[in-house]
Amino acid sequence: MDVKEFAREKVLKARETLRTLVSLSTEVKNRTLLTAAELLDARRELIKEENAKDVEFAKDQGLRPSVIDRLVLNDRRIDGMIKVLKDVASLPDPVGEITRMWTLPNGLKVGRMRVPLGVIFIVYESRPNVTVEAASLCMKSSNAVVLRGGREAINTNRALVNVLKEACRETGFPEDALQFIDRPEREIVWEILKMEGLVDVAIPRGGEGLIRAVADHAKVPVIKHYKGVCNIYVDEEADIEKACDIVYNAKVQRPSVCNAVENLIVHRRILGDFLPKIAYYLGKAGVELRCDEESLKVIKEHPKLGFVKAVPVKEEDYYEEFLDLILAVKVVGSLDEAIEFIEKYGSGHSDAIITENYTKAMRFLKEVDSAAVYVNASTRFTDGNEFGLGAEMGISTDKIHARGPMALEELTITKFVILGEGQVRDNFGVPDDIKGDI
Repeated sequence: MDVKEFAREKVLKARETLRTLVSLSTEVKNRTLLTAAELLDARRELIKEENAKDVEFAKDQGLRPSVIDRLVLNDRRIDGMIKVLKDVASLPDPVGEITRMWTLPNGLKVGRMRVPLGVIFIVYESRPNVTVEAASLCMKSSNAVVLRGGREAINTNRALVNVLKEACRETGFPEDALQFIDRPEREIVWEILKMEGLVDVAIPRGGEGLIRAVADHAKVPVIKHYKGVCNIYVDEEADIEKACDIVYNAKVQRPSVCNAVENLIVHRRILGDFLPKIAYYLGKAGVELRCDEESLKVIKEHPKLGFVKAVPVKEEDYYEEFLDLILAVKVVGSLDEAIEFIEKYGSGHSDAIITENYTKAMRFLKEVDSAAVYVNASTRFTDGNEFGLGAEMGISTDKIHARGPMALEELTITKFVILGEGQVRDNFGVPDDIKGDI
């Protein structure tokens, strides 16, 4: 079967399930997710065997260590996927929810009802846990999903999809609502992205290159974030110990993800007290600091920081999503300067202020135009599971109905529902003088 036929067949199979999906009871959806959790636990050794094939392939291909780290499935990560399935099952079902209802003077009742988006095409790289997260959210929200993971994870993803489909068969959930692209040709992706009227939305999840490629080829709507250039501003009224813990966590805990901090902004008045401490801690963790002139001078002149790798920053570094143990540093003289810096160099993903000043904190929350804005907390929390949403399809930085972590509610859209008792507009019904003539 050629690429075009293959792509169309997958999408049509998914689309044919939509009317069945929207009528499924919450009980069936939850039972399917919980059955999948049990099967995932029972099949974990098989899944790890398939994953080992993918990891070996990735190493042979010379893929970056950060990519291989995302690819590996160990017992802890499998336990995490099982938890996702159970968490999503425990969440309220958004489908059919009436979010608002009001009565007009003419007696019409007008409301908004949550309904599925339809067929969702998700394109992702490396992380096989996305297969379970995306599928579970689509299943609970009554969407059909077409999954296309990276070729480096094809064996793992196939094993996971097989588990999910087995659960569907056991519970009566339409298994064709889960479609998996198990062929490596990139042209399949481009074909599906052209399917206006058949695919309702595409969600790319991965690096900036993948997301831009999807957006450039798509004729269907795309929900995206190009990159995560996250910023933390340490204000002059920050608690220094608190700031050190937050910055260290945001950079070191998992540097290869989109919610890790990439730019550290420090108020000039706290520079001498704060920067040596955080530079020492980050240096011990192997972080390279790319510093502006003021911050570089503080580090180079400190007698205990000779081991810290600190180099002059280039302006393009402030735009960079390093996804590595690298952090750019900027010194500012005010909150306004910090916000202006974030406006210029940030990507609208996640930004934080560390301060004990309530007024400044509230200004930061209001004026920083990002999907997630923090006061005194690590940007690493920008995640559907961490926000109590069960899981996420991805993180949107678009200014549409979905912004930030996309979970169940963001996989639905509202439609107007109107309840009447015979009302007609402007009282323009059948004229009384002709009623009864037939």
